[in-house]
Amino acid sequence: MMGLITRAAGFIKEKAFKKEEGLDGILVTVGLCIIALLLCVVMKDSLKNFITTLITAMTEQAKNILSGR
Repeated sequence: MMGLITRAAGFIKEKAFKKEEGLDGILVTVGLCIIALLLCVVMKDSLKNFITTLITAMTEQAKNILSGR
């Protein structure tokens, strides 16, 4: 499971930080930023609940790991 997460994170990192050349790269970057902003505005409550759930689950997992369970 951890390998899958690591590969997914590497793929996202590679795509996010890849430098595109010329006007096409700028348009793609601006388009992705606009889409991200729209998603944040439209799904603000859902995003907040998702992040809260994720943080809670990660905190519980960290507590379990540190306590030796």
